[in-house]
Amino acid sequence: MRDEIIAKQTSLEYEKSKYLFNIGENYDSYLTLGCIKVENGFRFAVWAPNAKEIFTVGDFNQWQEEAVMEKDPKTGIWEITIPEAREGDHYKYKVVQADGTANYKIDPFALAFEVRPKDASVVKALPDKRWSDGMWMANRKRRAIYERALNIYEVHLSSWKQHPDGSWYTIKQLQEELIPYVKEMGYTHIEFLPLMEHPLDASWGYQVTGFYAISSKFGTMEDFQDFVEAAHKANIGVIMDWVPGHFNRNDYALAYFDGTPQFEYEETNRADNNRWGTLNFDIGKNEVHSFLISNALFWIEQFHLDGLRVDAVSNMLYLDYDLGEWTPNEDGTNHNREGVRFIQKMNKTIFGRHPDLLMMAEESTAWSKVTHPVHEGGLGFNYKWNMGWMNDTLKFFEMDPINRKNSFNLITFSFMYMFNENFVLPISHDEVVHGKKSLMHKMYGDRYNQFAGLRTIETFKIMHPGKKLQFMGSEYGQFLEWKYNEGLEWKDLEDPQNKSHHEFTKQLNQFYKEEKALWEIDHHAEGFEILDASNNEETVLFFIRKGKKTRDFLIVLCNFVPVERHSVRVGVPFKGQYEEVWNTESKAFGGTWTKGQGVMKSDPVKKHGYGQSVSLILPSLSVVVLKPKRIYGVPKQ
Repeated sequence: MRDEIIAKQTSLEYEKSKYLFNIGENYDSYLTLGCIKVENGFRFAVWAPNAKEIFTVGDFNQWQEEAVMEKDPKTGIWEITIPEAREGDHYKYKVVQADGTANYKIDPFALAFEVRPKDASVVKALPDKRWSDGMWMANRKRRAIYERALNIYEVHLSSWKQHPDGSWYTIKQLQEELIPYVKEMGYTHIEFLPLMEHPLDASWGYQVTGFYAISSKFGTMEDFQDFVEAAHKANIGVIMDWVPGHFNRNDYALAYFDGTPQFEYEETNRADNNRWGTLNFDIGKNEVHSFLISNALFWIEQFHLDGLRVDAVSNMLYLDYDLGEWTPNEDGTNHNREGVRFIQKMNKTIFGRHPDLLMMAEESTAWSKVTHPVHEGGLGFNYKWNMGWMNDTLKFFEMDPINRKNSFNLITFSFMYMFNENFVLPISHDEVVHGKKSLMHKMYGDRYNQFAGLRTIETFKIMHPGKKLQFMGSEYGQFLEWKYNEGLEWKDLEDPQNKSHHEFTKQLNQFYKEEKALWEIDHHAEGFEILDASNNEETVLFFIRKGKKTRDFLIVLCNFVPVERHSVRVGVPFKGQYEEVWNTESKAFGGTWTKGQGVMKSDPVKKHGYGQSVSLILPSLSVVVLKPKRIYGVPKQ
């Protein structure tokens, strides 16, 4: 582990690692900088090229200015070895900045911090974890995620559940409850909002101070390593939101660390992030490349994470994405060329080491080739959140059903671009907060129709091409919108309708995992066929999802209005028998149908381009799914 690597590191290797940090090619820079255990104590190393003087002060020297750090003029890295330092000691850097002002600063590479509101860094050696999730890690390499089910449960750690006194669960406590819950509900992955050290709960973790540390309010590095290991042994992947675009501007953290623009841009209108009240990383600077790419690999390698969801990618792609003044390129364009190069370099480096990872972009514009390889001119991610699908679909379902026929394109427009990228369909935390209402509350009508709409939108999401993401609380139809400082309304499960919807979600997730047609060739046009997407008058939509084998297909019939349709005829690819395998209006899910429609024998009636068709009832505001039971003219595979 890190201690052993450092102990064996020669002076020449150490000098080379500092040089590589300066040229933006040290992708393990947390093995060089920060607080590192060496044979004769702990070595402290910090990059601050324009500082006049730096002292390492802490419990080990009674916070006195005794430990004067020595600067390497070639690299701008200051260092000192302190024999008296012990694991668990608190410390800071007293940085005499370029203008002579002295500020106490955290260690940018610290592996632990005091529990808030205190903010000192903590002396800590990298844990020597002996992992026991080898089977999961080996299986991850065997088959590309593109051909697997991916259904993510998005979690804000401190508000999933809280204790009766309002205190949050620790990572250890969540390990005992969250992992079994996710497994029982049938999700394939957990995605956490950022877990790094941050000072303000209202930022949800997106305004980071300590990029290399688990927030001390949640627990320790070891706790999170154990959590991921336990999740993997339960056959559940773990993803974390990661924020490389901007950082918290509090004085004690990274902001103007040596008194000059260091981690941030020199130009004020590029450094200031007005939208979020933070500072933007100067992603054209080599040392920032080393810091950020190392950070991504730190979380991936030290915690065995299965992927990162990269936050606010658009902010790194456009010079004018933020509010306020901006400076265009020489030719008047608004593309952040440095940002593009950094993202491409980051993804090439990460996939060079770990080709089986998930690197998902939260990118909200029409930037092309986000999930295309870098050598094809793409950004190099392998997934992108489909924000267009999310916005259109939610707008449609919030609408009075009487008016939906006039806005049917909101549902069908995604068919025009759904294979342009590898998409995740997210209904995330951003959509159920700040007065936007919960997903259940967005649904139109009385309480019964709200739940019917909720079953319909969730099933439509599962049936639509693309991987899936659902934010916590939506799985049982919580009525109140999400509050970051309160636990979910688990008492809602005492209500029969919420309880039925909880069971519905569990069954839907299981159905998704069992049906290869829903994920095996998810990102290819041959996996999807439109039967009827133009019946806006009745507001119904019919399509087929297909797997690799000819016999693996599902016929999906969506009715987006609360009007029951009788004698609905739908074309089928083959002569034979078809059975209803999913009906959102089943009584077990909270609907009114006490039994299904049985086996349907196809008739030689032409419909939707096929010579055979079946007739059925399409329940009010529902999705019905048919599957071939016995078909003819198709060889058994």
